[in-house]
Amino acid sequence: MSKSGMESDNVHRLFIYGTLKRGQPNHFLLADRTNGWATFIGCGCTRTKYPLIISTNANIPSVLIKEEGIGHHIQGEIWDVDDKMRATLDEFEGYPDYYDIAHTAVAVEGNQSESPRKEIICLMYAIRSYNRHHLLKLPFHSNYDSNGEHGLPYISENDDYPDFNEAVS
Repeated sequence: MSKSGMESDNVHRLFIYGTLKRGQPNHFLLADRTNGWATFIGCGCTRTKYPLIISTNANIPSVLIKEEGIGHHIQGEIWDVDDKMRATLDEFEGYPDYYDIAHTAVAVEGNQSESPRKEIICLMYAIRSYNRHHLLKLPFHSNYDSNGEHGLPYISENDDYPDFNEAVS
């Protein structure tokens, strides 16, 4: 283990916009040190607009990365993770089967007097393939909260929902 407490020397900077954010249903994955090392860097917003939708019977938030320029600048969190945590998150997100990893520019929140705000490149999980005709009819969100006004709380595979695997495929 390195001096920083990381399992490896590789650091992956991730932009988290959904159920992995602090206060959301799956944040426990980032908080559990047995999954690897993760450090919260700050909050940010994508420089590019994307549709952030909530879909499937499990109410899963997803970014439609192929629809760049449509939707909103997405608010989220910036995290640095090691290889072990990255592997944990890849498995959780269904990468590479269900989700891809894209590079996106993120404006870091902080001192609002800075003009322009600091911009960094982050990795972001985004849905791999989808029914464009169907999903683009759904409401677009700029910020995800499982208990938000949208009324679509996330349903985990651990909840009493017998068809979870069918819902995400």
